[in-house]
Amino acid sequence: MRSLDALIAPAFYRVHREIDNYTHFWLCGGRGSAKSSFVSIEIILGMMKNPDANAVALRKVGAYLRDSVFAQLEWAVQKLGVADMWEIKPSVPEMIYKKTGQKILFRGADKVQKLKSTKVTNGYIRYIWYEELDEFYGMKEIRSINQSMMRGGEKFTVFYSYNPPANRRSWVNREAVSEREDMLIHKSTYLDVPREWLGEQFFLEAEYLKKLHIDRYRHEYLGEVTGTGGEIFDNLEIRSITREEIDGFDNIKCGVDFGFAADPFVYVICFFHNNRLYIFDEIYARGLTNNAAAERIMKKGYADKMIVCDSAEPKSINDLRYFGLRARGAKKGPDSIEYGIKFLQGLEKIVIDCARCPNAAREFSEYELERDIDGEFRSVYPDKNNHSIDAVRYALEDEISRKKARIINRRDLNL
Repeated sequence: MRSLDALIAPAFYRVHREIDNYTHFWLCGGRGSAKSSFVSIEIILGMMKNPDANAVALRKVGAYLRDSVFAQLEWAVQKLGVADMWEIKPSVPEMIYKKTGQKILFRGADKVQKLKSTKVTNGYIRYIWYEELDEFYGMKEIRSINQSMMRGGEKFTVFYSYNPPANRRSWVNREAVSEREDMLIHKSTYLDVPREWLGEQFFLEAEYLKKLHIDRYRHEYLGEVTGTGGEIFDNLEIRSITREEIDGFDNIKCGVDFGFAADPFVYVICFFHNNRLYIFDEIYARGLTNNAAAERIMKKGYADKMIVCDSAEPKSINDLRYFGLRARGAKKGPDSIEYGIKFLQGLEKIVIDCARCPNAAREFSEYELERDIDGEFRSVYPDKNNHSIDAVRYALEDEISRKKARIINRRDLNL
């Protein structure tokens, strides 16, 4: 077996020494920072030392497994000189340590519920690897997966490898500053890696981008959270909303954005007062029938409130009414999206409960203007990953319309 000095970048020596002292390893870095190489080496070494240890490597989208984590772990057994001890099964995909039958499983988190059936015959799943962590939907999803897999053993090692999103409010960046005694946070860059590992051309490309776009270089190569400049909501406060606060809410607003397969069904409950918005509960689910959605709405405890829904789904609105809910379609209009978003931008504060509403927190935090082919921001608001935002716009339709009417009246008076 080859010396580890030739396989692990110096920046990771400390992490390697601490591998048994922590459970959660957050490995942040830019391009070429060797974080994925380190994880793959650690998993192979750890499994060969511990005969009851198995591993699961995950990507959010299963289609990316073979060309990323699978290829990386295959590289690790080659570099360690132990390829003859492992059975590589690309078609499954799966890797098996021949001596003991230990397995490395590869799973996509496209449908998190299916991961609950992930099992191994011998031993337990000790190693869990989330590659491209920022692709996942948030810590609620991560916790759900961990709870399904971290069973039956005394020691677990969970790797989270990612390039930090540029958006400062991304859930990954927020979570990476949390404090847990069993969590080690590590950052590396390509500058910490032996030059010959990456090749001269890699460094030339990095230097070229550094001269051309220093902020993109800092984000892409140094893994810095630079902010994109395209953040749409700069008035967010992501925090827990206390039960005491909720008990004092009276002007409750509810909204629904319909979806089923590709898009989720979204129901939000908000409180609006004194130019501040509090989003304190949600339903966010795919594959939810109108019947099931109505039952879940009833259980939230605000079934007597008017629900303003996406008017493009009149049948679904009628279904909600049939099940006893007060529901109506949003009036919309040619400029309703733009005006609704500007209304939300103009609020003094949008407070979102990160525990009760993780999806609303994610969508509002990560909602950004897109760039054109020249790298300039587009002038239109993107119509994707905004289901919670649409539901909130519908919920506040009356407030938005009143403000719009006041503005129009002032304009008329000034004519």
